[in-house]
Amino acid sequence: VFRQGYENTFQRAAYFSEHVRKYLVEKYGQDLVYTGGLKVYTTLNLKMQNAAKEALGKGLEELDRREGYRGPLRHLKEEQVREFVSLHMKSAASAVPGEVVEAVVEDVDDKSAEVKLWAAGGPGRIPFSELKWARSPDPDIPHYAARPPKPSDILKKGDVVLVRLEGKAVSPYMWNLTLQQQPLIQGALVCMAPETGEVKTMVGGRGFSESQFNRAVQARRQPGSAFKPIIYAAALDKGMTPATVILDAPYIGKPQADDEPWKPKNYKDKFAGPTLLRNALAQSKNVVTVKILKEIGVDYVVSYARKLGIVTAITPELSLALGSSGLSLLELTNAYAAFAKAGVLPKPIFVKRVEDRDGKIIEENRPEVTQAIPPETAYLVTDMLKAAVQEGTGWRVKALKRPVAGKTGTTNDLRDAWFIGYTPDLLTGVWVGYDDQRAMGVTETGSRAASPIWLYFMTEALKDSPVSDFKVPEGMVFARIDAENGLLAGPHTKKSIFQVFRNGSEPREYSPEPSSPKSGNFQQFDMDQGG
Repeated sequence: VFRQGYENTFQRAAYFSEHVRKYLVEKYGQDLVYTGGLKVYTTLNLKMQNAAKEALGKGLEELDRREGYRGPLRHLKEEQVREFVSLHMKSAASAVPGEVVEAVVEDVDDKSAEVKLWAAGGPGRIPFSELKWARSPDPDIPHYAARPPKPSDILKKGDVVLVRLEGKAVSPYMWNLTLQQQPLIQGALVCMAPETGEVKTMVGGRGFSESQFNRAVQARRQPGSAFKPIIYAAALDKGMTPATVILDAPYIGKPQADDEPWKPKNYKDKFAGPTLLRNALAQSKNVVTVKILKEIGVDYVVSYARKLGIVTAITPELSLALGSSGLSLLELTNAYAAFAKAGVLPKPIFVKRVEDRDGKIIEENRPEVTQAIPPETAYLVTDMLKAAVQEGTGWRVKALKRPVAGKTGTTNDLRDAWFIGYTPDLLTGVWVGYDDQRAMGVTETGSRAASPIWLYFMTEALKDSPVSDFKVPEGMVFARIDAENGLLAGPHTKKSIFQVFRNGSEPREYSPEPSSPKSGNFQQFDMDQGG
């Protein structure tokens, strides 16, 4: 048997426990696992696991509401409504606040702007202010648009719906209710210690009872821009710096299979002109990333990803800049561990130790790490990912109020939303999307859909942890540079940035007067259109 408390642990950490069970059965066989009296010690942190489940559930429910209201569970005729009320009168006394139960609509009053229902807990009401989210689903319309004008546009008498018992209203016999629905959207969360690779928590979906498919390890989804840090790390090792200037302008690639030229786009089709490398990553510039990938070579980036532990097959083409090759949440999150810990990549650990029934240790897993990339490169990427949080697409997680590095990921068709971020001691990745790969709403980017879940979880996981910053490795220098041209800030600089560099790679020239044509190393890395 597993060590005492396994059944309770399984209920609270089903995806994690099932992953461990499969590992043990594959290694030791079913007989030994089920009848051998094994004691299994895992890396699971139950407190974090509970926080992860709550964070994912909360975030998916919020997203599902933004997607719109899909309608009632069913509709009852008048005599059936009376039967429903009679049936649920018996359970009214046992109802408790927070429960989600079925309710039938008894009256819809547009004048008083409320809906009266009978729930499996007694009579209740939903004010219209709690119904304004319930628009008709349309992925092409932002969630804040097309709000229903009145309650009768949403609910009808006889509708059976899900409601949450929020508490008693003014009358002790009347519940305050909120309209609910079972989310269709799915998600996953994995958290690990970047130094050791110990996986602290893993949630593979909205609920194990409805789907045992573990989206943290079994799904291969396009990471979008969450793959970009690997490309930028490779570029830094190829001689680029955070101050390298690249032209953010339309790019036309070779014709595709349909004979149409490939034209990668930035989010909202906006282009910024000459752009610093650091800003391109922070603002998640697709076209700049394509140009970087073309310059340093696709094959080089693929081999670089392998050094960072990516084992899933990667299609070697320029669309890799947009995160077109599907990866698992665990493997991409683990790759970020090298950025967090001076280029040292750990192997993910779920099982610390296994003992037989006599207490003899038959397996023990200590941290297994390799120096995957130079520590200087890792710190430069971390510094740029801190900028992505402070100045770019990861802005929502600034609310954590401690040093954070992270990157959003959004596929062009809005089918996948990611956020992978870390503090010096904790690394967490979040993925959100539909199992059938349908598009989410037009606003559901990695920033909107995934990063709030990350923030909910990390706020709780780090609640009692001291605030710390990332250690600067030896061989780094800091310089104040012009935010537009990447040269040293001078008397004519309008906006400057305090930027870290690998020693010897910092700019040597000062920013000239605006009338001067000089613009750093822009000419060197202004890649040609096409090809």
